Amino acid sequence: MKILPLTLISAMSLLLVACNEDSTQVSSTVSAPPPVEVDVALPLQHKLTDWDEFTGRFEAINNVDMRARVTGYLVEKKFKDGQFVKKGDILYVIDSRPFDYELQRSQAQYELANKELGRAQNLRKTKAISQEVVDRRFQELQIAQASLNDAKLQKSFTKVTAPIDGKISDSYVDVGNMIEENDTVLTRIVSTNPIHFRFEGSQGDLLKYLRLDIAGERPSSDKAPNPIYIKLLDEDKFYHQGQMNFVDNIVDTGTGTIQATAIVDNASGIIYPGLFGRARLLGRSEYQAILLPENAINTDQSKKFVYVVNDNNQIGRAYVTVGTLLDNDLIVIRNGLQGHEKVVINGIQRIRSANQEVTPNITELQWRALDSIVDPSSPRLSPTAQTINKDTK
Repeated sequence: MKILPLTLISAMSLLLVACNEDSTQVSSTVSAPPPVEVDVALPLQHKLTDWDEFTGRFEAINNVDMRARVTGYLVEKKFKDGQFVKKGDILYVIDSRPFDYELQRSQAQYELANKELGRAQNLRKTKAISQEVVDRRFQELQIAQASLNDAKLQKSFTKVTAPIDGKISDSYVDVGNMIEENDTVLTRIVSTNPIHFRFEGSQGDLLKYLRLDIAGERPSSDKAPNPIYIKLLDEDKFYHQGQMNFVDNIVDTGTGTIQATAIVDNASGIIYPGLFGRARLLGRSEYQAILLPENAINTDQSKKFVYVVNDNNQIGRAYVTVGTLLDNDLIVIRNGLQGHEKVVINGIQRIRSANQEVTPNITELQWRALDSIVDPSSPRLSPTAQTINKDTK
């Protein structure tokens, strides 16, 4: 066995140490990459009006089941099923001959009673009869007058007229059938313009509105016609304008909700009673809102937070309370931000830990006008219309 010289062993040791140092330097260089880049922006501040959404159903303001006020045979129908009718339009005609005869009889009795009263008054001037007889003749004339008026009224009821403007259903009774007074339903008329929109709000909504009213930030719908906008099932914007006119006086103990009603313009006639609608009701008057893109919001279990970058370019968390998500993909920040923070809006997936150093790219958020509510001054257009005047609230 050969023994290596001491000088050779020393040289090999120095070489190994040098290699280890080079390896350590290379490893250190690989494990320390440059800070990742993220896009940051100051929250956008803009004046907003809050709108709360509810689902409800349209109802006719007036809904009348038509009944005849006299008994007789139906001899004529004077409308087309499903047409719009005006108040006073003649809808049905009932055989008037029995009522004509009764009117003639009452007219004759009235004329006779009137003549007898005249003769009695002349005889009374000569004191040939007592005042009592004159009074009796006067009473008989009054009775005859009442009978005549009733006969005229009954005859007028043989023409059944529309009590309201509205859309009529089909006829429930065919010509030739016997109509019973105040019993037989002939048809139905519902008013269509304006029309009611009825919906339910939670007791939480009720308390919120009451507190806003007390604070002077939004008047209660009990005493103010707050605006409401509604869209139908096939519409992508809230085309139909209305205003609140009724809030019930009790919360349903079974559902915990309260009934409310709005009056909605329906000049186009597109809204039928019974249709569902999605409504936006004024939730809060104009205020200065802090806004962020929806993708800047993160979730930690039940908490919402955003990543913020401090002056040392280090990442931190700011827990926030979010509000309404707007149609332009911005979300309202209720609490947690003052408006001067640098919030990460892109590159969130590159963030690995708290206090991580990053390279921030400053960007600016832009406001994009909302277009879900149509300007109430514009015509009521169909969802397929190409040009719509948009509200920029």
